[in-house]
Amino acid sequence: MKILGIETSCDDTASAVIDENGNVLSNVLSSQTQFYKDFGGIVPEIASRKHAELIGYVIQEALNIANTDITNINLVSVTYGPGLVGSLIVGVEAAKAISFAKNIPLIGVNHLEGHIYSLFINNKPLKIDSPPFPMLFLIVSGGHTELVFVKNHLQYKVIGETRDDAAGEALDKFARALGYDYPGGPIIQKLGEKGNPYFYKFPRLSIKSPYEFSFSGLKTAGVYYLQKHQDEVKTHLGDICASYEEALTDILVKRTLKAAKDLNVKAIGVVGGVSANKRLREKFNKQSKIPVYFPEKGFSTDNAAMIAIAGLLHYKNGEQSNLLLDASSTLSLPK
Repeated sequence: MKILGIETSCDDTASAVIDENGNVLSNVLSSQTQFYKDFGGIVPEIASRKHAELIGYVIQEALNIANTDITNINLVSVTYGPGLVGSLIVGVEAAKAISFAKNIPLIGVNHLEGHIYSLFINNKPLKIDSPPFPMLFLIVSGGHTELVFVKNHLQYKVIGETRDDAAGEALDKFARALGYDYPGGPIIQKLGEKGNPYFYKFPRLSIKSPYEFSFSGLKTAGVYYLQKHQDEVKTHLGDICASYEEALTDILVKRTLKAAKDLNVKAIGVVGGVSANKRLREKFNKQSKIPVYFPEKGFSTDNAAMIAIAGLLHYKNGEQSNLLLDASSTLSLPK
């Protein structure tokens, strides 16, 4: 059995092929990052147009690398939300067309559960058929920051999320204030790699709700600091970036570890684009008393292999979408 995955929730056009055991046969991604350097972020209209231009080529490339063709695909799995609605529509309609033309099952997948299952791609300590449930997942990216309790496969409960900006967004905007291009997270990490994380103490989270996040205060404090201390920015750029990153990762780690202790989970999974952050990984590994797992860095960001694996599990669970499947920009996991 071969499963075709399609992911177009944001600005990356992605397709992958996996087998019935979850082995990744191909994983192709076409990034649009170069088109947004002058805008400081994604432009939805450009994103949807680029998806429409590239989707056919990306799917064909995934099939070629997997040494197969569309006639050998038994299931098509696609992200149908959340995300940019124009981008989502391109992927959903492509998947529906393949499902109809080849008379094969269609599975719509929540992008966030896709990130959860990115943890099981080529991750040798974790086996998808014997995971250490119950687990707590921190989904952390440019668009999402939330804590999800996973009791068993496909059983999710969101216990906390950001009230405003996502963590990745706070990194992007801080980098933008420094004059750097999008995406900003990797740039801040590189600049702060050798900096002193205690050079300046940026504000931590003060809201009373123990499992919720907020990054608008940190973002604003960071921007104001840069405006008021321009001389220090010239002489202590690495220290400032390290201090900002330290504050952001502190918020993520402390709230996640508290939730993990309160819920008595067996393990923690940290997924999404920001999970590739070196400081975040080191801090979790140092402070957590239970195992913490991260996806391979190549699968931390949006990809279609994770969508294919989640779709396969839904199919094995007896689920199937129909050709009325529609994109949902505000789709969420159960709370």
